[in-house]
Amino acid sequence: MARLNDELNQIWGRRREVVKALSAAAAEGDRSENAEYIYRKKELRGLDRRIRYLQKRMPDLRVISDKPDTDKIFFAAYIILKNERNEILKYRIAGPDEIDQKQGNISLDSPLAQALLGKQVGDEITIKIHNKECYYSICEVTY
Repeated sequence: MARLNDELNQIWGRRREVVKALSAAAAEGDRSENAEYIYRKKELRGLDRRIRYLQKRMPDLRVISDKPDTDKIFFAAYIILKNERNEILKYRIAGPDEIDQKQGNISLDSPLAQALLGKQVGDEITIKIHNKECYYSICEVTY
């Protein structure tokens, strides 16, 4: 939530700069052949599109701070898995705005997260990825 709010504030600041540059480009005269004017209009449309998205999305977001009283896997769980090659994999089930492969955050809507929901330590899951079955064993669940 904080990251999205920071992004929105930065975009509003960037938008002010683009509007100033657009006004300066428009003052130069013929807009049909003015590359700066055309570029700034396109940039402003992109910024406005992202602002609209964030303004629609943010009121629906909820910050989850309570831990569930269970050993089962739900939203925001940290999971340690072992695959069929005995490799240890660490993931966190996150919302679509928090996806970050470097940190191991996977989307709640991903096939792996969907297969993990409701499972607990010791359970095994199988998912199909690119016509290949992948097997995972759940080693640890924390929140």
